[in-house]
Amino acid sequence: MKRVVYLVMVIAMLASLGAAALAGCAPKPTPVPATQAPQPTQAPTQAPTQPPKPTDTPVPAQPTPAPAKTVEIEFWYGLGGKLGEVVQDFIKRFNESQTEVHVTGVVMPDYQTTLEKLQAAIAAKKPPAIALISGARVHDLMNAQVLKPLDEMIAAEPDFNPQDIVPAFYKFATWEDGKLYALPLYGTTQVLYYRKDFFEELGISPDMLNTWEDLAEAARKCTKVEGGEVVRWGWEPMWGYPNLMDAVFSRGGKLFSDDGKKVLINDEIWVDTWEQFRKWIHEEKIMRIHYGGEGWAYWYDTIDDVMQGRACGYTGSSGDQGDLDFSIIAGHIQPGWKNPPHPPAPVAQGQYVVFPLYVDDAQTKAALKFYKFFTSTDMTAEWSTRTGYLPVRLSAQQSPKLIEAAKTTMPAIMVPAEQTKYASPLPVDPTGGKITDALTKAADKVEIEGIPAKKALDEAAAEAQAALDEYWASKK
Repeated sequence: MKRVVYLVMVIAMLASLGAAALAGCAPKPTPVPATQAPQPTQAPTQAPTQPPKPTDTPVPAQPTPAPAKTVEIEFWYGLGGKLGEVVQDFIKRFNESQTEVHVTGVVMPDYQTTLEKLQAAIAAKKPPAIALISGARVHDLMNAQVLKPLDEMIAAEPDFNPQDIVPAFYKFATWEDGKLYALPLYGTTQVLYYRKDFFEELGISPDMLNTWEDLAEAARKCTKVEGGEVVRWGWEPMWGYPNLMDAVFSRGGKLFSDDGKKVLINDEIWVDTWEQFRKWIHEEKIMRIHYGGEGWAYWYDTIDDVMQGRACGYTGSSGDQGDLDFSIIAGHIQPGWKNPPHPPAPVAQGQYVVFPLYVDDAQTKAALKFYKFFTSTDMTAEWSTRTGYLPVRLSAQQSPKLIEAAKTTMPAIMVPAEQTKYASPLPVDPTGGKITDALTKAADKVEIEGIPAKKALDEAAAEAQAALDEYWASKK
């Protein structure tokens, strides 16, 4: 029951997390007339008619209303592996549960590809009715004013119950004009996964994962070299700036100054933290990253290294749990730091579905019906038990499915939930992704090329500050 209590506490913690959004006065989105998409037809089934009662004067038969047509919509998403299989299962079950809406899933390689293709489809005025976007980029689409406001549609749905959605996730989807432009499909945070057998064999306590300094020491013990080649890596961080930013936040660092006018990505905390990872990867060679490839290839390569015994552990998503073997793997929250002392504070965020302009209102309402199915109490709880992602509804905390999974099939399901007690909200990049792009390039320089963190982050800070200055100038 301890795991169940953790989940109840965690949802309460998420309710207190706010989105770190910058204030602004951008103009309200201008509605764009929606175009009527052609609707697919199906063979109508003739409904029985009531014969007229006999009268002295013949009464002409009344025409029978034609049956309503099924609304066809596409759902674009960038999830593969077992995650993709669960999405396909949910789509199938939704389609079988009713006849008003039919969803066709369109699989993309990853979140970024989904965003790029969605932007192109919006430019061509032929977007899907609903698409899954990374929380880190959903505000880019809000700032571009290419999404439909959802408040009125949600108000017209008496059983939607927005108060049941985790407040921190719901609030993040609200734009500068106070309107809602996206909805959270699930929550996520990155946690640690390690090989229990290797730790036991080498006498490494899981407590060594409580700080990054101790984790590095555990990685040194676990790294195995044969013939001058590393055959087992001590640890594998996940490629990209989010892991590095989590480590910065867990050391007390921030992305922006308190007034939101200055980027802080080349201050002492950022530089020291990123430089430490560069040394672990390129100098000590106790850690490594997989990078490149199509879609999520690098991610699954990292998981495979741990599953196949080529690494002692890695930093990955709460949603990896469906791909892991918990007879040999255990989960742990991300570390804090000894120097300077600071508790863990990694990001916890939602991943969002958006409803673009240039889509017929009937299709948008159909997409909202699909969202309600996917995030109903039972379904969001089931999604969590099959993937490890966080449910988006408060009511899911008492779901029998979630309680049973915590006891049996997915013992690490409570690790991401526990981590949210310490979590930082996802910062909003107000520049349309220019700051996150600068961080992405800097992370590649440090993690892949081994360029000193100060040089990489100084260059990124100059680029990011110029973009931020331009943003604030546009607000005058």
